[in-house]
Amino acid sequence: MKILVTGSAGHLGEALMRSLEHTDHQAIGLDIKNSPFTQREGSIVERSFVKQCMQGVDAVLHAATLHKPHIASHTRQDFVDTNITGTLNLLEEAVLMGVQAFVYTSTTSVFGHALAPPDGAPAAWITEEVVPVPKNIYGVTKLAAENLCELFQQRSDLPCIVLRTSRFFPEEDDNRTARLSYDDSNLKVNELLYRRADIEDVVSAHMLAMQMAPSIGFGRYIISATTPFTRDDLHELRKDAPAVVRRHAPSYESEYRRRGWSMLPAIDRVYVNELAKACLGWQPRYDFGRVIDRLHASEDYRSALARAVGSKGYHAETFSEGPYPV
Repeated sequence: MKILVTGSAGHLGEALMRSLEHTDHQAIGLDIKNSPFTQREGSIVERSFVKQCMQGVDAVLHAATLHKPHIASHTRQDFVDTNITGTLNLLEEAVLMGVQAFVYTSTTSVFGHALAPPDGAPAAWITEEVVPVPKNIYGVTKLAAENLCELFQQRSDLPCIVLRTSRFFPEEDDNRTARLSYDDSNLKVNELLYRRADIEDVVSAHMLAMQMAPSIGFGRYIISATTPFTRDDLHELRKDAPAVVRRHAPSYESEYRRRGWSMLPAIDRVYVNELAKACLGWQPRYDFGRVIDRLHASEDYRSALARAVGSKGYHAETFSEGPYPV
C-alpha cells in the first residue's frame, strides 16, 4: 500500500516512517518542516497541497498537529487551522481518492476536566465511555477533528479509526513542580502506571488500526500502557499510591531505592486500554512491570525505537521556565 504519514518530522511521524521502512508499504512523509523522513514539505492547511500529496494513496496515518506546548506560542486560530481545517482537508481528499483507511492520532487530553476528580473522590477510571470535557484550545480542536472523522465515516463510508494516545514524548514535563520534584526518568516510569506509553507500542497500535479500519468502520480507542490497577484500587490511589503499587509490583521498591527514586504519593486518573486490545488485537509490550525488570537488569527502560527517535522539542528557542513558554 501507499501510505501518507502526516507530521513525519515529529515524534510519532518519524517513528511511523522508521517502522514502515521495514515493510512492503510505500510511505510518503508530509510535514511543514524538512526532515530525513519528509518527502512532501508543506502545510495540511493548504487544500491544493493536500490534494497533490493524496494522489494514489491507499491509507493515511494523520499525526500532524499543534500540541499542548504550543498553546502559549500559537494563536487559537492557528490551532483551528491546523488541527481542524487541516484534518478536514485530509478527509475530503481521502474520500475523493478512495482511501481504504484513515487513522487519526488524537490525545487523552480531550478528556480535559474529566481527568481531575474532586477532593475526596476516587481516582478517575478513564475508558472510552468517559465524556470528554476539553479544558483548552488543544483539547477542543482535537475533539472536533475526532468528530469530523466520525462524520466522514458515517456520510462517506471512509473507514476511520481515532487513537487517543497518552504521553509518549521524551521531553521534560511541562509542569514545573513535577520537573523539580522528580528525576525525569523517574517521573516517566511512574507515569507508565497510569498515563504513558512507549512510542513503539503507539506505532504498533497505528499499524493495527490501519489494518482493521475497513472491518471496524469507525472506532475510538485509548492507547496507553497497560495499567496494573483495577477499579478496586481507585480510592486508595488518591490517598496512598505507593501502597497500591507495592501490592501489584512489589519488586519496584528495591529498584527505586537503588536509584534514589520515589513513587508518586497519589494518582488521580488511570487510562484503560482494554477496548483497544480487544478490538484491534493490540498487545502493548512496555508496561510498568516490564520496565522495572529492564531497570533491574541495568537496561534502558525505553524501546530501541524510542531511543532512535529521541527528543524533537516543540520550540526552536528556550524559555525561562524550562523547555516551554509560559
